[in-house]
Amino acid sequence: MCNIPGFHRFCRESYNEPEAVYRTLKRRGMDLVTVTDHDSIDAAEHLRHYPDFFLSEEVTCTTPSRTEIHVGVYGIEERHHIELQRRRNDVPTLAAYLREQKILFSINHVFSSLTGRRTELDFDMFEELFPAMETLNGHIPAGNNRAAARLAEDWQKAAVGGSDAHTLGTLALTYTEVAGADNARSYLEAVRHRRGQVAGASGSYAKLTQAVLGIGSSLVRERPWTVVLTPLMLVVPLVTAVNYFCELGFHARWSRSVWPSALPEASCTEAAES
Repeated sequence: MCNIPGFHRFCRESYNEPEAVYRTLKRRGMDLVTVTDHDSIDAAEHLRHYPDFFLSEEVTCTTPSRTEIHVGVYGIEERHHIELQRRRNDVPTLAAYLREQKILFSINHVFSSLTGRRTELDFDMFEELFPAMETLNGHIPAGNNRAAARLAEDWQKAAVGGSDAHTLGTLALTYTEVAGADNARSYLEAVRHRRGQVAGASGSYAKLTQAVLGIGSSLVRERPWTVVLTPLMLVVPLVTAVNYFCELGFHARWSRSVWPSALPEASCTEAAES
């Protein structure tokens, strides 16, 4: 369910059916398919019979600084899901478990305000505990993604990328590829050893706005009574504009903290280009 007060009772973050996700990804050229739902592996029930599907998850964690982060965990089994959820409020213990199980995991949305505030201790933890970093997210502005890519390079972290798609329209537009991988195991091993390449599109104001409007349309189809809320869609472009500029501000603030001597390129022209 979405985390907007009030709406969390009846509105979901995504209305994609797993089979439709799979068919769309394959049609757009993906050799391997995974789904990283928030704290859920329910998609596995529908997709486990496909030989090119592997199970993953995005774990919502609370850090020792009491901030929230999203951790991408790739190539798990169902038994791992239970242990991940048990440990999600103790990030060092979670990271130790994942290393023990030899599971690839990444810190996601490093330069995004998506999960709220950050602290300098969070960045220390990212460097110390995480072997991989999300460096290309399909719904985060290009400047924020470039900062994450630069930090991953500085810290010698493996790079991962993905669409972060909550609607079918943006699936497979951002991805991670490995030359020569022939199954999920060899693919994940190559990513772990920094042989993966992220590719595709970053986010934009238009892309985010279309996604939110798409979720709103799906909500009305599922719960017809919510048609009374459709006038609220008129303010969606304003809300996503505020979000977009908050993202740019978050990137600027933490880039100055990470690289005090030089702010990575993050042009305000991105907003105009969008």
